[in-house]
Amino acid sequence: MVNKSELLEHFQKNPEKYWKFDFLKEKGFVRKTCSTCGRGFWTLDTERKHCPDPGCGEIYGFIGNPVGKKLSYIEMWKTFESFFKKHGHTSISRYPVIARWRPDLYFTIASIVDFQRFDNGVMTFDYPANPLIVPQVCLRFNDIANVGVTGRHHTSFVMPGQHAFNWPKEGYWKEECIQLNYEFLTKELKIPPEELVYVEELWTMPDFSAFGPYLETYVRGLELVNSGFMEFAWHNGIVELPVKVVDVGWGLERLTWLVNGTPTGYDVIFSDAIKRFKRRTGIEYDKEVFLKYAQLSGKLDIEEVRNLNTVRREIAKKIGIEEKKLLEKIEPIQAMYAILDHTRTLTFAIADGALPSNTGAGYFLRLVFRRASEFLKKFNFSLELSEIAIWHINELKSIFPELKEREREIVEILEVEKKKYEASKERSRKIIAKYKGRPLKVEDLVRLYDSQGITPEELGIETPEEFYQMIQKLHPVSLKKKEEKEFVDVSGLPETKVLFYDPIYEFKAKVIKVFPGSWVVLDQTAFYPTKGGQAHDTGKINELNVLDVRSVGKVILHKVDGELKEGEEVYCKIDKKRREILTKHHDAVHIVNGVVKKLIGSWCNQAGSDVRVDSARLDVTHYSAFTEEQTEKIEDAANEIVQKALPIKKLVLPRIEAEKKYGFTIYQGGYVPSKQIRIVEIPGVDVEACGGTHGDNTRDVGWIVITRVKKISDSVVRIELKAGEAAETWLKERERILKEVAEELGTNEDSVVEAVEKLFERWKKLRKEIKKRKK
Repeated sequence: MVNKSELLEHFQKNPEKYWKFDFLKEKGFVRKTCSTCGRGFWTLDTERKHCPDPGCGEIYGFIGNPVGKKLSYIEMWKTFESFFKKHGHTSISRYPVIARWRPDLYFTIASIVDFQRFDNGVMTFDYPANPLIVPQVCLRFNDIANVGVTGRHHTSFVMPGQHAFNWPKEGYWKEECIQLNYEFLTKELKIPPEELVYVEELWTMPDFSAFGPYLETYVRGLELVNSGFMEFAWHNGIVELPVKVVDVGWGLERLTWLVNGTPTGYDVIFSDAIKRFKRRTGIEYDKEVFLKYAQLSGKLDIEEVRNLNTVRREIAKKIGIEEKKLLEKIEPIQAMYAILDHTRTLTFAIADGALPSNTGAGYFLRLVFRRASEFLKKFNFSLELSEIAIWHINELKSIFPELKEREREIVEILEVEKKKYEASKERSRKIIAKYKGRPLKVEDLVRLYDSQGITPEELGIETPEEFYQMIQKLHPVSLKKKEEKEFVDVSGLPETKVLFYDPIYEFKAKVIKVFPGSWVVLDQTAFYPTKGGQAHDTGKINELNVLDVRSVGKVILHKVDGELKEGEEVYCKIDKKRREILTKHHDAVHIVNGVVKKLIGSWCNQAGSDVRVDSARLDVTHYSAFTEEQTEKIEDAANEIVQKALPIKKLVLPRIEAEKKYGFTIYQGGYVPSKQIRIVEIPGVDVEACGGTHGDNTRDVGWIVITRVKKISDSVVRIELKAGEAAETWLKERERILKEVAEELGTNEDSVVEAVEKLFERWKKLRKEIKKRKK
């Protein structure tokens, strides 16, 4: 497989082909090669020898010396939006920060992710307008150690995405893109053209399914925007993509920082929150020292700098201050920046339905929660993260009104997480005492954090520079699905015609393939295969019992207890009773899922389900087990929905239309790799992308009984339930047991609880008496 450096080297041999921009030439820009890194760059300065990347010697020349038209953070987005709308772009709302439509990602890491979809392993694009802009909030956790240290790193940031699709049929391409960007920077933001430097780079998907050249735009050492052109893929060589995409990611934080010239980007992004933070904590801020420090701190990138302390020592020397004194002045300020950044990240993630936890996406949310909490503790800042979240909500509500709508939920989750954090500290005291003062390797520190939540600071050790990088290796933000080898090879077989969504229980079909193990493929089938949490149908094919039904791709296989021949015409009969019970249980799962979300909280998302004949179960994300009172309310509300006789709608929609109409919670049961999506909707209750069998009306479900509720992990609660005949059978059995207990206790059924309590008290007294006599 090719790698990025090889591709970049190949592209750089022919820059006229890949980075040809007539517009820049017309404006007088010349192409040069950086004397340090060797990359090509475009500039109006004929004397310039190196590119503007801080790693190549550039310093942040705009700090204390702003460039362009001064705008606030909110004003910058409004200006950006107005400019691009005037130039034919549709402005759309942001997508969630939890990328439920991408099975390979936890988080939305870039604006282009909004529109990327995978159909059976092939990347495609779904877009609601063309061209468009979007104020996409992105979450990235690969730079946690840099957050607060440099002025430019964040775990959450707004990437105003500028996108045009399907060139040359629609949208626009390189020349128009660079011209638009140039005009926005020079005419709208009033940045002098001579300040602009464009650096050539290459963007690639990790698997090289898409890549292309892009230009990084710098002003005085600060990278403002990446203009990417997705036009190639690697298939044993470079091939052109059938659909070319303009992928431009702007930095709202960086644009605002540039035109204000503040010491860091945090100072202008969190301006109101910083004022409140300073008032509440009395934190000292030596503006003169910090301004000098900030101008040089662009080099402080922990991924690239081998020894952070050495670089800090150099900076202290340059600005004429002792290193110890410098740290005393800057560390509390850097902690404040990190706290504000991490709290904003948590605010967006919780608003979009995520929970801090020990696994998956929640792991990274808990990581930043604890890092922020440790900073509060270390510097004695008397503030709550929930309070800071409200500052962010009020500051950002004009762009992101959904934050205000979710304020109660955000505060509740942050307060719950604080209690969990404090409880974990209490539990880990003995472990801390055991390890404190001992020499520990970085690997030991990572293990203690990952297993016990103990931070290096609690052990009296400064967090090593590589600590968070090693954490991320243990918990990658990109999900790699295990390649499961299918049990049979169905390549070359036609797609099985599906009949199970219609009320068909008897049908004729033709055997088109027989595999070893008595697995049979029919040309059409009404047998539902095990998928989406629902168990398979049973029945007969001719006189043979159908024992199992599975799908491989779009081919459905049936396991029978005998032999059939290829080409044979067969008569098939579904076990109708079994199907009806499974259908009722599946409907009940959807009803309970909708009820839980409404009664408990918006963060309660489906985390799995299992639909069987005897019972069903639903796993939902929640921070604690439900109380008995909550369980009763859920059960009552579910049965009210049954009694309302609401329609259960099933419709097939284009994916982009379904996402636009219902949002991304439709993927609670998992992403659907298809351009067309089957939606199951119970109006006002629940809506999901679902391939299971469902009835037509909630009344048909019958009685719903929740038989058990338990917490199965840090943030997942399992609800076990029965519906219809299964619920009735269960209730009758409980009634029988109750009668037997009443008879044994010599009381009536209404007095069983009181009688059992008396029996229990008597048992406790007898146990004490036995212990006494034994002594």
